[in-house]
Amino acid sequence: MNIDHIDVIQALIDGILYGSTYALLGLGFTLIFGAMHKLNIAYAASSIAGAYVGLASISVMAIPPILVFFIGPLSAGAIGLVIYFACFRYMPTGNQLAPLMASIGALFFVDEIIIHETSGSPLSFPALLPDSYLFLGQFGIRGDLVMVMFFSFVLMGIVMFLLYRTKLGLATRATSQQSVAALLCGIPTHRTNATTFVLAGILGGFAGCLIAAAVGVLSPLITLPLTIKGLIVTVIGGLGSIRGAIIAGFLIGSFENIFLLVRGVNERDIYVFLLLFVFLVFRPNGLFGTAIDRD
Repeated sequence: MNIDHIDVIQALIDGILYGSTYALLGLGFTLIFGAMHKLNIAYAASSIAGAYVGLASISVMAIPPILVFFIGPLSAGAIGLVIYFACFRYMPTGNQLAPLMASIGALFFVDEIIIHETSGSPLSFPALLPDSYLFLGQFGIRGDLVMVMFFSFVLMGIVMFLLYRTKLGLATRATSQQSVAALLCGIPTHRTNATTFVLAGILGGFAGCLIAAAVGVLSPLITLPLTIKGLIVTVIGGLGSIRGAIIAGFLIGSFENIFLLVRGVNERDIYVFLLLFVFLVFRPNGLFGTAIDRD
């Protein structure tokens, strides 16, 4: 197969556009980790579950398809709140492994519910801009991916505003830095963490809906890959780093498309995992994470 610079640039354009969804997923993982210093492995599963609830709602109630992008995120936020109470709220604070294992169990539980209710079959998902294609010289740009990237930037801007310009953001950052001191200062840490889970769930619900809209179908088979990609973005960006998660999302999207062009779909994920391995060896704290003491 002959690959020229046009193909490479086209792959980079598509990868950057689609990588905005990975940035949203990584941002959700980062919000939860930043608030509680714990990983919610069930995060991507709750995001996809929210998209399924939105899709079921428009099918049952015969409402306009555009409402799936509102019902889905709200449903994902509610599911995220349930996961918080089931897997994090009442776990012993000294046991770091318990919430991690509980969230892994929640991942498989939510995934099994989706598979049971859909018989494991993919379902058609409404597109943002169907049959929209833009041409810039020799390059083609999918209109729906442009909309996906636009909404992703809007959501990132809203999250940044909430974190750095509101009382909720101040409480979240205080709880993240010193939870005991924040509690002594009158900050309701448990309520703050629950609100963070809801906010991250809504963000993930939008990501799930945007991914399904870009692909055209919603399938339970994407739950585990999105979980892995979200974790990879979070680690490469630097655990707890918001800007790192955003930049790493675009980076993973770009590299993934280049690997897809050069090596094909069967080997694409292998090289993404290899990229993670390289970061863990040579830059274990990620792009913008705090330094890790290997001792």
